[in-house]
Amino acid sequence: MVDNQRSDQPILRVSYLEQCEPAAPPALNWGSERVSVERLARSDYLALYRRVGGVLGWDQRTSMPESELEALLGGAALRVYVLRDHRGDALGFCEFDRTHFPQIELKNFGLAPEAQGRGLGPWLLASALQGEWRSNPARIWLHTDTWDHPAAVHVYERAGFRIFDVREEAAGPL
Repeated sequence: MVDNQRSDQPILRVSYLEQCEPAAPPALNWGSERVSVERLARSDYLALYRRVGGVLGWDQRTSMPESELEALLGGAALRVYVLRDHRGDALGFCEFDRTHFPQIELKNFGLAPEAQGRGLGPWLLASALQGEWRSNPARIWLHTDTWDHPAAVHVYERAGFRIFDVREEAAGPL
């Protein structure tokens, strides 16, 4: 018998959540921010990815081979909703993997630290989810873990997600 778990790998509590029907539409945002689906250049995507996920240790996209990330960003399976302020500066993003449609996976979601605490995260998430539900998926699902933002599960539940599994798993790329 081979033990595939290395003793030096941290074990994380991973929560799997899903939406099987659309939640309520987003509340109106009275600020000047806007959300739109965008195709970002690799450099712009990585800059935003680092701003949002750097403090949380996100590294999955930064460690991808350049050609693989270029193909992902240019392909039809990835949809990225970007939150921008009145100057056009990106404040956050919500990224969906549609490879296995009608199952859609929410891969990455978050705000830059300077945009947090203003209600923009729930608004971005609700706006992006509303956009994804327009394509009539069977469900939208995600996973989050103990290394993620402490409020992540609560934010997802408020957006209409329900936990369908919780596992203890070895840490991997974020």
